[in-house]
Amino acid sequence: MQHTNFQLPPLSDLVSLVRAPAALSVPGDILAGATAAGRPLGPRTAGAMASSVCLYWAGMALNDYADAAVDSVERPARPVPSGRVPRRTALAVATSLTGAGLGLAAVSGGRRGLAVALPLTALIWAYDLKLKSTPAGPAAMAGARALDVLAGAVAGGGNPPWHAGGGGTAGALARGAVPALLTGVHTYTITALSRHEISGAPSRLPATTLAVSSATALSTVLPSVLPAVLPPRRSLPRAEVARTAVASAGVLAYLGTYGWAQARAVRDPGASSVRRAVGAGILAMVPLQAALTARAGAPVAAALLGALHPVAQRLARRVSPT
Repeated sequence: MQHTNFQLPPLSDLVSLVRAPAALSVPGDILAGATAAGRPLGPRTAGAMASSVCLYWAGMALNDYADAAVDSVERPARPVPSGRVPRRTALAVATSLTGAGLGLAAVSGGRRGLAVALPLTALIWAYDLKLKSTPAGPAAMAGARALDVLAGAVAGGGNPPWHAGGGGTAGALARGAVPALLTGVHTYTITALSRHEISGAPSRLPATTLAVSSATALSTVLPSVLPAVLPPRRSLPRAEVARTAVASAGVLAYLGTYGWAQARAVRDPGASSVRRAVGAGILAMVPLQAALTARAGAPVAAALLGALHPVAQRLARRVSPT
């Protein structure tokens, strides 16, 4: 009986398979959720971040496994259709990273962490294997990102969501609902655009997503800005000034990258413009998360998070986030 030795592909091919640098857009989900819920930023939050990164990478590998036939025509240079990563290896990577993500969620958050990580995992696998090409695809991906934010909201102490009375966790989920919703809406626009990366889109689509993105940006920053501009005007404490400044900077970076890319796609809705808008949208998750984090009262953490955006942009020139 012959045994086939399993050989792991070169690291560079695995990096391309999971779009490794794009994972810089993931920890901010946890940070935004945790700060909105008033959770401490400690080991449990870090564990939730690591779990989410693993699940994100798992979704990327699973996507390439599921799309092997389509990619052989539309994206032949991708690791799986090009033969650099066998299809079964992509599935093995996805399965292993899923296990790692769930394990980290269990270790760092116990039942509370798994209460969010399990439905998040189910949505990721359902999207890649079944829902991606259906009308439910964008909503499924938006739901996954929203759950990722809620994973941050429950990353501190408290009872699991199903516990009688909900304890502090029920309140944390409620406080994390707004950033989860805004992150989900942003993700919906990216996913809707991503369906037209190969063939181009009707100009009304990027026009619509641009309008939604602009509304998302305003909804993110207005709670921080309005107290400073509406009567009766008052002198704001330094903490309020810092929160407003960092939230505003995050929104400006968000609109200056993703908004601008969508505006270009409105003028030229061809495939290359749409792909650029999708890539910009993935990376613009970082300044949006920074704005949400600052709005929740953590401007220093938000500024540090926002500093990842130019890093992610540089890395994206080497490894495509899409």
